Amino acid sequence: MNPFAGILLIALGSIGAASFYVPFKKVKSWAWESYWLSQGVAAWLIAPILFAFIFVPKGELFPIINEAPASAKLMAMFFGALWGFGGLTFGLSIRYLGVALGQSIALGLCAAFGTLIPPIIAGESLFSSTAGILTIVGVSITVAGIAIIGYAGSLKSKEMTEEEKKAAVKEFALKKGIFIAIFAGIMSACFNFGFESAKPIENVALAHGTNPLFQKNPSLIFILLGGFVTNLIYCGYLNIKNKTYRDYFSVSGSVLLNNLFFTFLAGFLWFLQFHFYGMGSSKLPEGMAVFGWSILMALNIAISNIWGIFLNEWKGVKRKTIIVLIIGILILILSTFVVKLG
Repeated sequence: MNPFAGILLIALGSIGAASFYVPFKKVKSWAWESYWLSQGVAAWLIAPILFAFIFVPKGELFPIINEAPASAKLMAMFFGALWGFGGLTFGLSIRYLGVALGQSIALGLCAAFGTLIPPIIAGESLFSSTAGILTIVGVSITVAGIAIIGYAGSLKSKEMTEEEKKAAVKEFALKKGIFIAIFAGIMSACFNFGFESAKPIENVALAHGTNPLFQKNPSLIFILLGGFVTNLIYCGYLNIKNKTYRDYFSVSGSVLLNNLFFTFLAGFLWFLQFHFYGMGSSKLPEGMAVFGWSILMALNIAISNIWGIFLNEWKGVKRKTIIVLIIGILILILSTFVVKLG
């Protein structure tokens, strides 16, 4: 156990997750649904299989997959498919709000509901124990943080000219973006449920000699496969509806290679958060391990807002708006730890 190394590994994953949307700015002549599906091929199909092959003992991946309980694999895919709706709308929230605002709201809710929903489904009374009350307090703080960040977004909308908004976030739409981000945050919490359902797969992986650092890699194959199916159906529908299926073969060879490179880069950056999260959480002591998910979400929120500054998403707003934003971010980060404390 090495808490410092664990947090450092989770931080590396957060850098990838918070940065994954940046390469999309280099994509040319493709509609959103085209480049989102392309990064999904890298993030949800290629990366989990590739990393499992690399980090699971040689020749053991297929035996692990064969021996893992069918129920665990199906449930991991089921929660992955539900998470897919969150992942899909997560991309839309960043499209309409920008990297900083979109990720802050969606990830804050993801951290909160990832802890709140399981006891509700299990029929537990959250008001009957200190842990339950702390969970409710944490979620309430999350909502307060999101409300403050949303207020900062409304101030931004009033203070920036249309030209400044378009320069920072091409399709900026505050109300639509916040609604989508809330839905994304709730549904994205299903990823954590996928990890819980896939624990029997991890046990089989460990029995086959997999290093505990990489025990979650086989599970990710099934969780992300479920998410890919959801996104494939929706993006394929948009490709047909908007006739953007032509994107894949109507551009020049150089543009195609450019777009594949940057969308695949985005996909691999996104995947790194869960690869390093699995490594980092295995390094945390038992009493601290429960905070692993909160550490990941908190760091994602913080780093995404650093990117928001670099990308000039808040350029031209007043100091008061920045102060409101920072307060909201700090409250949101605090809430993730209060929720997990519960």
